[in-house]
Amino acid sequence: MSIFDGTLSNIENGLSYTSLKQKTIAQNIANVDTPNYKAKDVSFHQMLEDAKNSSFQANKTDSKHFDFQSTNRTPGVVNNRQLSYRNNGNSVDMDKEQASLAENSIFYNTLIERENGKLNSLLTVIKGGN
Repeated sequence: MSIFDGTLSNIENGLSYTSLKQKTIAQNIANVDTPNYKAKDVSFHQMLEDAKNSSFQANKTDSKHFDFQSTNRTPGVVNNRQLSYRNNGNSVDMDKEQASLAENSIFYNTLIERENGKLNSLLTVIKGGN
């Protein structure tokens, strides 16, 4: 039986997601005036698919076997090449980015509060209920 029952690892995964989302939003905001820049977004579904695909490893038993190629992209980050809001080809919508930033901050703070609550509960148990 585990003390943490998977809660802290789930919170850690959520914090990794919010961190990646924060970096992506910041990158979009920083490139709001860059011509032909395409806004990026973080897709939870894509992160899940990338995690499932990255856990697969092949056992190369012969030197003639092909090596698997890995990509250098960040898992879960997608961009929409079809979309353009401005004449210069830029697809960053500043209002959408600010709303996403606020939503992501709320999600991050909620995860931190949940983690603190879990750790405080464990501290109470360790101290014997005092």
